[in-house]
Amino acid sequence: MDDRKLKVYLDTSVISYLKQDDSPDETKITLRLWEKFKTGIYGIYLSQVDFTEMDKCEEPKLSFLKEKLNEIDFEILEVKSSTQALAKEIINMGILTGKSFDDCTHIAVAIENECDIIVSWNFKHMVNIKTINGVRAITILKNQKNINILNPLTLLEMEV
Repeated sequence: MDDRKLKVYLDTSVISYLKQDDSPDETKITLRLWEKFKTGIYGIYLSQVDFTEMDKCEEPKLSFLKEKLNEIDFEILEVKSSTQALAKEIINMGILTGKSFDDCTHIAVAIENECDIIVSWNFKHMVNIKTINGVRAITILKNQKNINILNPLTLLEMEV
């Protein structure tokens, strides 16, 4: 294996769970993962979708999340028309529904930018066997690199 860092795309749930009062266990795990991110062992990627969704948070949570983002190095990936087309294709293939367009966009931007892993706490739409298999199918059809979808605990426990 080469020495390049794994490209890890964060969906908004991971950022949001840095301060999720009704989910203390997930928050602890996310904060532990954040400490790992601060070491720079992963290439961390976000998209404009993360910021659009995050901006729906109320204060003081929004300011806290922005402060936490300042602690890590990350790159913002562009959502292009091709990204939106791929997100629509994910819906057309029945992987997710149109109500989950933002989730589809997270997946599409990560696929287009050849990320290795999408990290999410969203078990309903992302971290589940139907979505994982569907994403694998679409990457094969598109001759794209396979991408893994993991929850933060699984990534935290991975040896890098």
